[in-house]
Amino acid sequence: MEVFAEFLERIANPQHRERAEEIFGWITEKYPNLVPKIAWNQPMFTDHGTFIIGFSAAKQHLAVAPEKAGINRFSDDIVQAGYDHTKELVRIKWNAPVDFSLLEKMIEFNILDKADVTTFWR
Repeated sequence: MEVFAEFLERIANPQHRERAEEIFGWITEKYPNLVPKIAWNQPMFTDHGTFIIGFSAAKQHLAVAPEKAGINRFSDDIVQAGYDHTKELVRIKWNAPVDFSLLEKMIEFNILDKADVTTFWR
């Protein structure tokens, strides 16, 4: 995961870094057609030049950004998974389990919903 190496190095807590690596590795393996990249100093995955999902690290959580449309579509699922969210991101506490099925739903939604999108953002 060379493209994310510098971002991961900035996560001081080794357990937090491992959690982020686990998530990025899962996405890379499950969605080999997505392009991992750093933009705005944040790791993200794109498809045909359009944003699919992004991440940022904070002291208490890893933030997942599936765009506002993804938050709106999966708001109930996000709450049901035990995560807190804003209009633009989901907070996964470092010590909470990762709901990979929810991540999969958000990624699949964005891939399908943005199949014909020619801009980076919706």
